[in-house]
Amino acid sequence: MKPHILVVEDEKHLGVGIKYNLEAENYRVTLVEDGPSALRMVISESNHIDLVVLDLMLPGMSGYTVCESIREAGMNTPILMLSARTLAEDRTRGFDVGANQYMSKPFDLDELISRIKNLLQIANTQPSTPIKPKQQAHLAEIEFADIHVNFETFQATIRGKSVRMTSKEIKVLRYFLENEGRVISRNELLSEVWNLSGNIQTRAVDQVIARVRKIIEPDKTNPIHLLTVRDAGYRFITDPNLSDPNLTSDTPEA
Repeated sequence: MKPHILVVEDEKHLGVGIKYNLEAENYRVTLVEDGPSALRMVISESNHIDLVVLDLMLPGMSGYTVCESIREAGMNTPILMLSARTLAEDRTRGFDVGANQYMSKPFDLDELISRIKNLLQIANTQPSTPIKPKQQAHLAEIEFADIHVNFETFQATIRGKSVRMTSKEIKVLRYFLENEGRVISRNELLSEVWNLSGNIQTRAVDQVIARVRKIIEPDKTNPIHLLTVRDAGYRFITDPNLSDPNLTSDTPEA
């Protein structure tokens, strides 16, 4: 059966062009022009979408919201974002909400097709249908050192200063705190926090880790809570006295 690709693009001439070229590559393609229609298509049990090509600026619902809603539904369908936005923070936000790839407009058609083929190949062994979220009790709030975090409001008080955290920063921090002391790999974070296959190549984990460190650490270049275990992953400790010599920090940020 031909892989089924959903193209979500409100610029009709561009959407039709992408659809035409993907059909020439022997894919089955559905084109929609707004966010809510895209979300319904992906999460509906009557459809089987193998990959989503997703614009960001859409009527009714942004591509960011569509992507995040798909991931929150427990689906790991590959998502390739397309956007005229080229700033680093736009790419970072895209990866934060669960995108697998991000391409800036205008883009090279051959590169788009190549990335689609690569994502489909990686996803061949991964389920793309909804999976039930794991049932586990989550921390509502916590205090450690001179830090207080409310996971329900995304609000933190760090050394007396109020800080608003993003959804992904909160999820990452909560996962570490709920697994304090245990070494957690990047693949585990991709699976448990991003709902993505650990085989996906992305810097999203490292970028969010860097931002969480910037928020909670007294000195982000010499972390005492969110530590790196060389060649293994990360380990979180609330009490710096529990650190050991085998734990090292990442290369300091510029």
